[in-house]
Amino acid sequence: MAPHHVTERNQQAMRSHLRRRLRPGPVTGGLALAALVAGVVPGTTFASEAAGSAEAQAIGVALTSSETGADNYALAPEGVPLKAKTTGDVAKVEFYADSKLLATDSKAPFEGEWKNAPEGQYSITAKAYDKDGKPAGSHPSLVNVLEKPAVIASPVARQVKQGGETTVGIKLSAKPSSDVRVTLERASGTKDISAAKSELTFTPENWDRVQQVPVNSADTTGDLAKAVFKATAAGHDAGTVPVQEISPQASEYQQDFLDLYNKINDPSSGYYRTFNGLKVPYHAIETLIVEAPDHGHETTSEAFSYYLWLESEYGRITEDWGPFNDAWASLEEFAIPGTEDQPTNGAYDASSPATYAPEHPSPTEYPAKLDSGVSVGQDPIAGELKSAYGTDEIYGMHWLLDVDNTYGFGFCGDGETAPAFINTFQRGSQESVWETVTQPSCDTFAHGGENGFLDLFTDDAEYAKQWKYTNAPDADARAVQVAYQAKKYAEEQGKGGEVADVVDNAVKMGDYLRYAMFDKYFKKIGNCTSPSCPAGSGKDSAHYLMSWYYAWGGANQDAQYPWAWRIGDGAAHQGYQNPMAAYALAEDPDMKPKSSSGQADWAKSLDRQLEFLQWLQSSEGGIAGGATNSWDGQYASPPSNASTFYGMYYDWQPVWHDPPSNRWFGFQVWGLQRTAELYAETGDERAGKIMDKWVDWALENSTIDGTGNYQIPSDLEWSGQPDTWNASNPGSNSGLHVEVLNHTNDVGVAASFAKTLLYYAAGSGDAEAREAGEGLLDGMLAHKDDLGIAIPEVRKDYDRFEVTSGEDKLYIPNGWTGTMPNGDEINSDSTFLSIRSFYESDPDFPKVQQYLNGGSAPEFTYHRYWAQTEIATAFAAHDALFG
Repeated sequence: MAPHHVTERNQQAMRSHLRRRLRPGPVTGGLALAALVAGVVPGTTFASEAAGSAEAQAIGVALTSSETGADNYALAPEGVPLKAKTTGDVAKVEFYADSKLLATDSKAPFEGEWKNAPEGQYSITAKAYDKDGKPAGSHPSLVNVLEKPAVIASPVARQVKQGGETTVGIKLSAKPSSDVRVTLERASGTKDISAAKSELTFTPENWDRVQQVPVNSADTTGDLAKAVFKATAAGHDAGTVPVQEISPQASEYQQDFLDLYNKINDPSSGYYRTFNGLKVPYHAIETLIVEAPDHGHETTSEAFSYYLWLESEYGRITEDWGPFNDAWASLEEFAIPGTEDQPTNGAYDASSPATYAPEHPSPTEYPAKLDSGVSVGQDPIAGELKSAYGTDEIYGMHWLLDVDNTYGFGFCGDGETAPAFINTFQRGSQESVWETVTQPSCDTFAHGGENGFLDLFTDDAEYAKQWKYTNAPDADARAVQVAYQAKKYAEEQGKGGEVADVVDNAVKMGDYLRYAMFDKYFKKIGNCTSPSCPAGSGKDSAHYLMSWYYAWGGANQDAQYPWAWRIGDGAAHQGYQNPMAAYALAEDPDMKPKSSSGQADWAKSLDRQLEFLQWLQSSEGGIAGGATNSWDGQYASPPSNASTFYGMYYDWQPVWHDPPSNRWFGFQVWGLQRTAELYAETGDERAGKIMDKWVDWALENSTIDGTGNYQIPSDLEWSGQPDTWNASNPGSNSGLHVEVLNHTNDVGVAASFAKTLLYYAAGSGDAEAREAGEGLLDGMLAHKDDLGIAIPEVRKDYDRFEVTSGEDKLYIPNGWTGTMPNGDEINSDSTFLSIRSFYESDPDFPKVQQYLNGGSAPEFTYHRYWAQTEIATAFAAHDALFG
């Protein structure tokens, strides 16, 4: 997901940087309602209870609630009590808030106290050690530090059908010394929504037991209304809960959306971490998960874009656009680097965007040597972007954040700030996540080797402290797509003004997203088979597709000689195309970019993306990989018979090869959902033609019967290649083929598939496609659990935690040495696990250890944020399209 981008040289070091603005903030008033968390993640076990060898089961630890802080509320004046339940012969327990050590206890019962804790929300963990120093860890627990006791109202938000009834729950955050009387009253909103009780009493015995209060909607007609109820008590911060009316004719799928929406937003589920009143989604509830992100409590720009989608559908259903605006506020605050995160953009020279460095197929060929002798093209959009927005800064999301600062990089080496921008993928198409070295986005040489982490990736005469960010265009385009949806829904409700600011910011993001339309080094598009191929000028370096990334970076703030760089990407993958976002930016007059050529570029991109998908459509109907302007990432010569698309060469696995990038069926449905939506929205015949053929192929290879036993494609194998593109006379692609190798009932992919089918059915009237989409929705409901909708999965790839030799081993050059923030050594003997030793104390790690010891592959039931929100919005899509 991230590129192998190039870093520029600098001349001087920098002084210590001011700490970044993103810090855990106070939990006050209504925010305290959103902070309820469980002490141990539901459905998990202590390390000692997991399957594994006797040695692996030796000790276990879990956090426990205290009498003064049940449900993980604690009062700052009293300190945060820390307690651990252990099993086995434990010699010591350490307690942490994020990566900060709070207390150590070497004697049972293992306890501690965090004194003078600032008000806010923190991820607390306990780490136990046996007498030999072998660790075991607890699941993280989000603890909310309050300045005073609070009344807790739940859930975070409640919906009620017009004319119907629901309930809200009330409790206290801490045990009182005497009885407490709580008054519940409507603080604002319609009088048609009323509570059945106005007073509740809590005692030292029942203070933590939720008392449910019926809430009724008397209105059965008219506009949907909202009321906010406030629960107050002497000496306590008030709790509030909004109650929103929904239509009395709400469909079953709308209710399925709301049920899952409420689970995702229930703080005890653990999908979010709150900072300064804003929620940040985790990649997954679970911490031990390795895929594109290498830890579950990281997050991605993808997750932020799905957060926005979730709240857009909530706004459509409830006419409450506050949560949607909050989602964008979080995205802007945490995922888009701010001024202090990208401080030297003013030194960027658009006539010389970056210094060339070749990519290489294997990590063993890195670091890549910077070569200033290779000509690079001019950046044709930097000037117009600055003119339009009055800044040199880039308005785009960085793709990866360490939400809990698990690695300990913090901001610019401070070791503390969370969330923290990080990066992983840097070394060629064969670098899988198992072969990555996680590094900070702001490298001050505080960690890593003598040059930080830079000389693992680029070979230069000298190295400078610097910042660098990578954008995943798929996520930013999805944010634009969702903003268009939200605008349409809000305008239909007469509330377009409530989302206007977010829409404007999404348009701005789309304007900058054009960097993904350009060759990596702004070389001329077409027939570029040597680093000496022509540098571009004007727009002749634009392919007008959504590439795999764009990136930017520069010298740290106090460099004596500031500099900055920007790059695009010459490789485009079918799964990243978003003609729906292109349509919004090209055709909606309210979403016209401010830049002088932004609208025209997106209009050309819309046509080019649809041509691209048509060019890549196999004889059977599946969409093949993509194309590149830079073979092997180094402008090498492609195979002599390679077919072309506007001079770019066909690549069945563009960008990365471990595993092949177009093997996963998920990329089919992610990309084509947008094409199907465009078809439903506009009736575009080009989109319809692509979808007609694709849907027939996909359904022929699926079994969907409305039960949880559905089977959809999983892995795909490609052969042959498309005909060279001729826009006036496209070929039949009779030599391009796809085979479905196996099938799955993965719920996230099934949801994307269902969305695609439903949008296609809405555009075409195809009853079979609609029925299949509904069958997938019904089938997923068979896999509900307390946290969402999920299925078990066996992770055979987890044997790569500890690969000590061969081509799959983590590569560190001989003689290179360094350390991770926690002290893990980095050298040529390192493995994925050895530079991530925190995994050894994860309570789920014994299942992995058993596998490494020769046992069976471990099974996990993961609750990925993107998958849960994809499922929820698939239910909502049916409601929006068919009622």
